[in-house]
Amino acid sequence: MIHATHPPRRCRRSALFKLFRRKKDQEDGAVAAVEDAALEPASPDGASAEATGGQAAPGGVVLLEAAADDALATDEEDGPAFDEAVIARDSVASAEERTEQALTRTKRGFFRRMFGVFERSSIDDELWDELEEILILADTGAETTERILDDVRRRVRKEGMKQPEEVREALKEALVALLDTVEDKGQLWGADGETDRSFRPAVILVVGVNGVGKTTSIAKLARAFRRDGERVVLAAGDTFRAAAIEQLKLWGERVGAPVIAHQQGQDASAVVFDAMAAARKRNADVVLIDTAGRLHSKSNLMEELKKIDRVVQRSDPTAPHEVLLVIEAGTGQNGLAQAKTFAEAVGVTAIFLTKLDGTAKGGIVFAIAGQLGIPVRFIGTGEKADDMAPFDAVNFVDALFAEQD
Repeated sequence: MIHATHPPRRCRRSALFKLFRRKKDQEDGAVAAVEDAALEPASPDGASAEATGGQAAPGGVVLLEAAADDALATDEEDGPAFDEAVIARDSVASAEERTEQALTRTKRGFFRRMFGVFERSSIDDELWDELEEILILADTGAETTERILDDVRRRVRKEGMKQPEEVREALKEALVALLDTVEDKGQLWGADGETDRSFRPAVILVVGVNGVGKTTSIAKLARAFRRDGERVVLAAGDTFRAAAIEQLKLWGERVGAPVIAHQQGQDASAVVFDAMAAARKRNADVVLIDTAGRLHSKSNLMEELKKIDRVVQRSDPTAPHEVLLVIEAGTGQNGLAQAKTFAEAVGVTAIFLTKLDGTAKGGIVFAIAGQLGIPVRFIGTGEKADDMAPFDAVNFVDALFAEQD
């Protein structure tokens, strides 16, 4: 049973992005100490993470310098990553507004029928049949749909509801409850930001199949971390495609984060090794690791991903602190198959749901929560670096049920 009553709440920005913020003088002292003492180990292929200025070292590693990457982002530069109001100065919308905008097509698609369901005069079998059809067609999945509607039916009987509008509110609360019952799995996000973070840097391994927007999602996260004052290093672990390396370098320049990269075709785990070494030397707060768009049906590619995971753990036994799976909202039930395979290989702790603004199906969010028990942490709301929002169950469900203008 998933019914619960949830008071209104808002996205917890501090739990998502403000990981290690310190006073400027403490930061400068720490950087100086690290730079005086640091002697970097050689990577598995002999490459050094010291190469700078876009010049290739003997092992092929390239560190793409971002402008002023050692300087903390300031409010004068960009302002906070997210706020619960429109920041008038730079027109950055709140997470709630971005979520509502991203769900415009979804509300005009399958969920649009939801409004007509509750306009009838009584609660009858046809109402339940229509709700079941809408949820399944919106990619909620048969299993999760049955779970949700069984919970709503029990509440209707228990409370003696007579009006369809009461069912509507019960359904909304059941959907929020389903999303909120998913337990935190990683070490960075959730728990209201109260997790004891004795580690540094925070290491986020980003995985997903080709074409889901993985590299762009990494750039969006880097941008958000930078806006909240964190030092970010990007690791170009997708060495299979040259275009992926160049794309990450370009994003690194745009968001102000250095990129550690090798040449195409080299061992991805060596790139990760060098990125971890570079992050320690530069006193970085966050390392975001891109990986190849691995086909979840290919066991050999999953083994390579496990190797990257082992290299990260050798550098820091507590890492990776989050394994973020990027899924495209329109992939439907195939997205669940992807998530299951990645979870078995590297233990997925969070979901970044991309291209939500481009699909009429938003029910995949509930299927992920109901069948996988993995929390959705972020949603993509567009193609620009700022087009993302922390996922919030109340905001998401409210946006789905909001009347169209």
